[in-house]
Amino acid sequence: MRIAWLFPGQGSQYVGMGHSLVEAYPTARETFAEADAVLGDRLSDICFTGPEAALTETVNTQPAILAHSVAVARVLEEAGAPVPIIAAGHSLGEYSALVASGVLKFADALRLVRSRGEAMQAAVPSGLGGMAAIIGLDREVVEALCRRVVDGVDRVLQPANLNGIDQVVVAGHRESVEAAVEAAEAAGAKRALMLPVGGPFHCRLMEPAGVELAEALEPVALGGFCFPVVANVTAEPVAELQRVKELLVRQVDSPVQWLATMDALVAEGIEAAVEVGPGRVLSGLLRRHARDITTYQVDAPSGVDKTLAALAA
Repeated sequence: MRIAWLFPGQGSQYVGMGHSLVEAYPTARETFAEADAVLGDRLSDICFTGPEAALTETVNTQPAILAHSVAVARVLEEAGAPVPIIAAGHSLGEYSALVASGVLKFADALRLVRSRGEAMQAAVPSGLGGMAAIIGLDREVVEALCRRVVDGVDRVLQPANLNGIDQVVVAGHRESVEAAVEAAEAAGAKRALMLPVGGPFHCRLMEPAGVELAEALEPVALGGFCFPVVANVTAEPVAELQRVKELLVRQVDSPVQWLATMDALVAEGIEAAVEVGPGRVLSGLLRRHARDITTYQVDAPSGVDKTLAALAA
């Protein structure tokens, strides 16, 4: 069976994530302990017991999701799950995919996403930026809407996550994002809502964060690909190892090309996809996009057992 692994990004976190996994599998327990040791704090406590306000801080959310996803991947590998032929991660999830594929060491990825989170949080003062999900309008309509909202004013508003044919997340200055929600509703969107995130990610306002991330990435050693990873920026498997760092830097202030990424997975002839980590957003998007691909979601022991049994059948 041709299998893809999908790794979730920011927004999939929840208090309690990883706790049952740690209780059931020593490998997961060791993974969270390694994260605590590398970062020098009790990230595991924030994952397992919160408080939610601490977990949703970008500097904690990103390493927390990474740690959970890597723990799940290691559990699956140890249990003999079929090796994927390709992987993809949404935004932060690209780092999880690169760890699973052998390109990034887990410890390096933890430090990188902590630095990335700090840089993204610092790029725009709190409260000045925002993001909103617009459902029911296609990309071209949303792009035109963004141009209209900021016409004649010195503000940023642009598509940030291209998640589906009619699911687009926009990012920019908060007042422009709020205006985009109103404009989208007036244009007939099924839903348009502000997202509870710490900043306007994947838009031009994140350019300072990209500069800082480039400096953090420069000394990091990379390994070879055990399986290819589709890059967010290009929606294509990374063909050259030396491009990994460049693409990770560009990812910070570029739209996440998730719709095109799903098309790339379909083109690879994927028969099944496993969402590795918290939440089920990516498996849901793929189910709607390609109904003939079977999806599984693994973030707890029950998901491990169910997925292994299904893939072995």
